Amino acid sequence: MTRPAPTRTAPPERRPDPHVIVLFGATGDLARRKLLPGLFHLAVAGLMPEHYRVVGSAPAAVALDDDDFRAHARDAVAEFGRSKPQGEAWEAFEETLGFGAADPEDPQPLLDAVHRAEQVLGGRPRRLFHLAVPPAAFSSVVGLLGDSGLAQDARVIVEKPFGTDLPSARALNATVHAVFDESRVFRIDHFLGKESVDNILALRFANGLVEPVWNRNHISHVVIDVPESIGIEGRSRFFEGTGTFRDMIVTHLFQLMGFVAMEPPTSLEAHALRDEKEKVFQSLRPLDPAHVVRGQYTGYRDEPGVDPHSDTETFVALRAELDNWRWAGVPFFLRSGKSLAQGRHLVTLGFREPVLRMFPLDSGHGAGRRANELVVDFDDPGGITARFLAKEPGPAMRLERVEMVFRYAGSYDQDHALEGYERLILDAMLGDQALFTRSDGIERLWEAATPLLDDPPPVEPYAPGSWGPDSIRRLIAPYRWSPQDPR
Repeated sequence: MTRPAPTRTAPPERRPDPHVIVLFGATGDLARRKLLPGLFHLAVAGLMPEHYRVVGSAPAAVALDDDDFRAHARDAVAEFGRSKPQGEAWEAFEETLGFGAADPEDPQPLLDAVHRAEQVLGGRPRRLFHLAVPPAAFSSVVGLLGDSGLAQDARVIVEKPFGTDLPSARALNATVHAVFDESRVFRIDHFLGKESVDNILALRFANGLVEPVWNRNHISHVVIDVPESIGIEGRSRFFEGTGTFRDMIVTHLFQLMGFVAMEPPTSLEAHALRDEKEKVFQSLRPLDPAHVVRGQYTGYRDEPGVDPHSDTETFVALRAELDNWRWAGVPFFLRSGKSLAQGRHLVTLGFREPVLRMFPLDSGHGAGRRANELVVDFDDPGGITARFLAKEPGPAMRLERVEMVFRYAGSYDQDHALEGYERLILDAMLGDQALFTRSDGIERLWEAATPLLDDPPPVEPYAPGSWGPDSIRRLIAPYRWSPQDPR
């Protein structure tokens, strides 16, 4: 049954206060693909503040005037937005847009643009700064906000990477905390804004069918699998200095592991959720390089801007272990990489086989491994699949693998569903940090990763369009990756 779409006006308790939203890096790729289309979609869905202004900013060398920024935003929304830039909705949104250039030595154009926006709104609107800037520019932008006074009582959204190792993460946190206290810092991971990540919490904690078996007594292993079919997409400069482990595992997949593995929080408030997630990170054993496979797709070194002798990994698969009462002895297998066979976003929980085997091993295809699984697809819009064994029709007792599937698409109207960035920008305006990463959690993850960073195994080649190096099968044995490889 298709359910009605949510109303176009948010309930009062979810409508943010008046805001001036400043997008640093407003002429960059992230703003063009996600932030500007996302803000407009929030406006169309009735989830933006009743009164707001959006101020774009960039260095003076690439600055725009207000009209040029509005044209830039229209082009971005037309190309990447789900809501097209037309009609009264676009005219109202376009009117909120302005631009103010900012260099560390000359922030005055930005100061003037922010003050004009605040005068139009009247009262004391909140300020939200979104730092969609390269890592090299991060410290100077934060310093500019502190020195100019713009940071006073403001909130800041920080884009990944959150450092590249433990010392750099500590230095980055120190830079931020010199200007913003932790309660005003929103480290954004768009994976955590996906609908199905919230659904992991609902699936676990709202269902007596599931929560009693969500532990080491019933679950044999967990697989968090985020293969990507795309390559580095011309981002060689960024990727050569980062690699898949820093780009995907620490920032995204470990965060998902935190939600999958956490203990029941006392509430869904930010402090309770984040406390339980950080406990998971504290229980993470240091990564063993012997349980890590690093790969590099054939042809990567021929990409423009890539070192012909590069050891940067475009693929990582690893085994992680949590040393706590719920998960001791249960391996967590994480995989992500570029130029793989499919692009998927899956969390698979494999259940232990029953002790009593009344069915002969040759009673059907389903009698082997991977008979009982719960799979959460957290791609947009995502779904949940339960895999189990059933009897084939007929006189003989033959078992077959079958599935029960719930999909958001077709079950709910998706017209006003929010993408990851949209949901998280809304939460930042509301001051809700539940789905954002805390500084101590980031530092703990880099600490656990130190053995791997200090002694990484050599990269192994793999063919584009494959599932990665062959050695990943040995890493996960006796289990299998999901999506399945062709064994």
